[in-house]
Amino acid sequence: QLVESGGGSVPAGGSLRLSCAASGYTYSDGCVGWVRQAPGKTREAIAAIYSSGSDTFYLDSVRGRFTITQDSSKTTVYLEMTNLKPDDTALYYCASVDNDAIQARGVLTALEYSSNRGQGTQVTVS
Repeated sequence: QLVESGGGSVPAGGSLRLSCAASGYTYSDGCVGWVRQAPGKTREAIAAIYSSGSDTFYLDSVRGRFTITQDSSKTTVYLEMTNLKPDDTALYYCASVDNDAIQARGVLTALEYSSNRGQGTQVTVS
């Protein structure tokens, strides 16, 4: 089970830190990432980190503003968001995928279609 927290309402230019806690397991392969969906828009995976912690991926629109990290126990993944823009307003949820899914679809697409995800946390930027 993945549980997100840390969302909220901030003015443009503000910052938030989202957390994704894995309950009952640690992910030993594949990766965990953040996916967002705004009203009327399709889901988009914006950031991912491999279980090894050595590789990260970012959607172009957030690269340089968002940073994904994980704790040493591999039970919590964070998304540090800075210089937030109104277009970042969305429901943010974390998802996990294994290496087979990544190989089949690519990491960001695999996250978008993952059924192993949390309920999400709302981020509103005004």
